[in-house]
Amino acid sequence: MRYPGQTVDRTEIAGEASYRSGRNAWTRPVFLLLWLFLAPLLLAQGPPYQTDDPVPVDYGHYEFYIFGGADGTPAEMDSQGPAFEFNWGAIPRVQLHAILPWGVAAPSNNPAYLPGGAGATYFGLTDMELGAKIAFIKEGKHIPQIGSFTMFEMPTGSYTKGLGVGKVWYKLPLWLQKNSGKWLFDGGGGYEVVPQTNYRDFPYTGWLVKRELSERWELGAELFAHGREGYATAQTERSAMIDLGGYYHFKHHDGEQFLFCYGHSVAGQTENYAYAGMYWTWGKDKGKPDDKRDDKGSAPQAMFHGPPGRMHF
Repeated sequence: MRYPGQTVDRTEIAGEASYRSGRNAWTRPVFLLLWLFLAPLLLAQGPPYQTDDPVPVDYGHYEFYIFGGADGTPAEMDSQGPAFEFNWGAIPRVQLHAILPWGVAAPSNNPAYLPGGAGATYFGLTDMELGAKIAFIKEGKHIPQIGSFTMFEMPTGSYTKGLGVGKVWYKLPLWLQKNSGKWLFDGGGGYEVVPQTNYRDFPYTGWLVKRELSERWELGAELFAHGREGYATAQTERSAMIDLGGYYHFKHHDGEQFLFCYGHSVAGQTENYAYAGMYWTWGKDKGKPDDKRDDKGSAPQAMFHGPPGRMHF
């Protein structure tokens, strides 16, 4: 990713796209199988995972994260940190969300990935994220909770340095969640709309299973896949990843947790994902809680999105 201000020859892009499309044609049936077979099996979680969830912060409660991470391919490595996230249960079943991130865009400048992955390395403020999570259907005995988490990525990062897209772009997902004892299943998908040169609109999907091991530990695994994001991004081709992560609940500090995750591609373009952060939650109940949930809140996600990847660049 991130050199959106570079001059790119359109003929070269078309030729390179044709070559890569043929070279990676085998990945298409893999992604089709991921959509068709995994979607019915798992009914997303948010940090530290890339998959999100449909459960807003409880009414009158707050969440705060300090985190960092990385999401990269051989074309470019994008790291993030420090980044600050704030979530507020503004009204029942509605969460307001904001992330203020700093990060690094580091193209590899490897000729094999041209016209992508070219440019200088920069650090600075990246695109700020604003959003609203809305729970439409509450979880029942036989149905999952269903909700949306629409996000608006504001052009606060430098477009010429590759730290931002230069225009407002959008994430439009739908998420589901089902609990069964100490097990939690999350999943769904969406579409990112990125109206900028050398970026592409693309679909993404995530499916996660998590288990509570003890009062202190929760571990989970997810499958996350996305389409081609454009030559101005690190994710120049499709990729499917498996990520492993979890939470540690501090013994003498209710509402304080350490979050961690690492993942690697299993199909498509080689890609690595990592996340580490601290989480705090607080607030007073205002009437009857509107949703049954664990004390771990939720946030973006995809999680870590670079413009326009899953890192919040």
